[in-house]
This record gives sequence, structure tokens and C-alpha cells, in this order.
Amino acid sequence: MTTRPRVEAPPLPDEAQPELLDLEVRKELRGLPVGLAEVVARHLVAAAMFLDDDPALALAHGRAAASLAARLPATREAAGIAAYHAGEYATALVELRTARRMDGSPRYLPMIADAERGLGRPERAVAYLTDPSIETLDPAGHAELLMVGSGARRDLGQPEAAVVLLHDEATRPGEPRPWTARLRYAYAEALLDAGRPGDALRAFEAAAAIDEEEETDANERAYELMTQLAAEDARKATSTDEPVVATTSAPEAADASDAVTESGAVTDSAAMSDSAAVTDSLAVASSADVASSADVASSGDVVPGGAGTSSQEAAGGDVVAGGPDVAISDEASAEGDQDSGDSRESGGAKVVAPVLFDDGSSSLALLGTGEPADVEPEPARREAARPAGGLPDLSVLFSDLGLREIPAAERLPLGQEAPTEAKSEGPADDEDTGD
Repeated sequence: MTTRPRVEAPPLPDEAQPELLDLEVRKELRGLPVGLAEVVARHLVAAAMFLDDDPALALAHGRAAASLAARLPATREAAGIAAYHAGEYATALVELRTARRMDGSPRYLPMIADAERGLGRPERAVAYLTDPSIETLDPAGHAELLMVGSGARRDLGQPEAAVVLLHDEATRPGEPRPWTARLRYAYAEALLDAGRPGDALRAFEAAAAIDEEEETDANERAYELMTQLAAEDARKATSTDEPVVATTSAPEAADASDAVTESGAVTDSAAMSDSAAVTDSLAVASSADVASSADVASSGDVVPGGAGTSSQEAAGGDVVAGGPDVAISDEASAEGDQDSGDSRESGGAKVVAPVLFDDGSSSLALLGTGEPADVEPEPARREAARPAGGLPDLSVLFSDLGLREIPAAERLPLGQEAPTEAKSEGPADDEDTGD
């Protein structure tokens, strides 16, 4: 016959009185001597008193009671429960199994299964879910065993099975029971492991709503999970709204450049068109400053500002003063003759005809767009175009335009105002020119 070793009993507090012990347990102690029964009862009461605040001290009182009355299921149960709360799962497993063998009650099954799980044996904990005696468990014991089995399934990497195990109890309608808050908390943990954070958040919130005793930290877990989900949603929204940088190939860039050119930008092709317009405008010179190629050929005079090659004269072109030799077509000359003013319409835009001055410069100020033209010769070029012997005689005008030759007496130097009689003859000459 083996006997339990005597353990050193902790001091009994004055508050631990036998009258506080449960009536059913006190009935079990009637077989002991009166003095021993009182000491065992006080140790059992002290173990219950320190169970939540000091599980180690509660275990010491439970072991003292079990050593004094080892054959009583109540003392073995008290020692096993205290060891379970203190985290000594091996001791808890031994004491609880012994208590179950003594009275045959299934109420120890949840703690026995959880002790197996605490020892790193979740498969043994799951096995208790099929124990035949669970049918006799009360609703509280059944809920406790389901929570233990759900945790064991999660330990085995089976979160979906853990969710299925708790789903019915966690979603059962009706008034909440004392264990409902903890069961919903375990259900939320299973949902979170199963990759369903949205459902887990709702389960945490449901647990926090009925956890008046604050047995769980469901409120804090719900807040943390809600913050995490909000941050993830914001991050996804930010990544979705990021601007897409489009890469443009060379042809597309050229098309874009053409589009900009059409809206008002000046490109090389536009500059060439403007150059052609300048050339056409040069053909429409003032009648007082243009000489025909026929007259030049017959008189031997050369219009200042150009060399006047023979090929140009043979082609019937005109040499315009104030720049390099420019051949003007007959069509352009005809258009210039038809215009009575100093401007004409070219492609829908008004083009101002140039006025050539004696120093070879031009008065091209506008070319259709209303902006100053950049075709006026540079000062150095104008100086180079100036004849060495002074200004040429421009008194002979085109005879085919109906203009007369200005007599030598009427020729005035530049800057001197003409007499009143000469000014009165101006309108008559303009009418002749128009004809």
C-alpha cells in the first residue's frame, strides 16, 4: 500500500472557514475525524479563494488537502483544478483523471482535454469530443468542451473545422448564457485563423456586447481588428487611385507635336509656309518702288538689293529690292496688280503687303496672325545691300501702270515735305493707278 508523501501545508487564512464550503463536499468529509475534516475543509476553501488571484498558492492549499484526504474525490478535484489554473498541466491531468475514476463524473472532461492540449497533444484533446460520457454533460460543460476542441483543431491547422465546431452554439438565438461571451470569443478566433477577418470582427463585437464581467478582451480585439481592416482598405484605395504614367512612343509624340502646332505653335513646316507667304507678299510691292524686268532689260538698270541673274530675267521674273534675288511668278504679279490696297487675303488670313524703303528695309509688320514678322533684314545686311555710290535714281516708274515720270524739278530729298500743289495732284494719280 502506497501513501502520498506529506507536503508542507501553507498557513491558513482566518477568512477560510469550513462553513463556506459547499454542502455536498462537506458531506464527503463526514467520514474523517472531526479535527482533520475541519483542516481539510479550510484548505479547500483557501484553494478556492486564491484560485484567480494566486493560482500557485491555491495549488499549495489543494495539495495539502489532497495529502490529508487522498481518497476523497473533492480533494483530488481541488488539487487538479488548482494545478490547471497554475499551468501545471501534468499534475492537473493526474489529479483530474483520478477524481473522474473515483466518482465517474464527466464534468472533468473539458479540463482534462485542455490539459492534453497544454501538454502539446491536441490530437488527444480532439479525441475527447467523441467520448460517450459527453452526452451527460450539462450545457456549461458541453460549451466548455466545444471551446477546447475548437482550440485543438486550430492547433492542428484546421481552422475551418474549428469554425464548424462552434458555429451552431455561437449563432444560437436567445438570451445569452454565462459562457456565451467566451464561446463567441473562441468563435471569432477561429474565424480569424480561417482568413475571415470581417466575420471575426462581427463575432468579437458580439462577444464584447454581452461580456459585462469583462471575462475576455473582446472589446480591445474588435478595435484592433477594425483599425487593421480600415488601414488595409485605405492602402488598397491608394494603390487603385495611383495615376498611370503613360509612355509615348516617337510617332505618338510627333502626332502630339503636330496637334500643338495646329493650335498655334510654330514649327518648321509653318515657318516654310510663312516664308512662302513672305515671298508672295514681296511680289505685291508699292507701285512707287517696283521696276519691271522688261524695263530693266531695256534700260540696263538693276534694282538695288539683288544681283539679277540672266536666268531669272529670261524666266520673266522680277528682282525685288531689299534682299536676295527672289523670282516672282507672273501669277503672283497678277494678284498684286489686282489688289488696290496694301493688303490681300491669303488662305483666309489678312496679309499686309510690304513697303520697300530706300535703304533696302521692308515694312513687313504683320503676316496674317497679327504678330510682328521676323523677316526684316539685319542692320549689317541692310548696310551691305546699300549701293556704294549712294541711293539710285528711282524716279522712273512703270509706264504700263499709267504713272508719269517725275520731273527733275519736282524731285525732293528725303524728309522734305512736298509743296501744296504737288499734294493736290496725288488723288488724280491714285485714280490713274487704280485704273
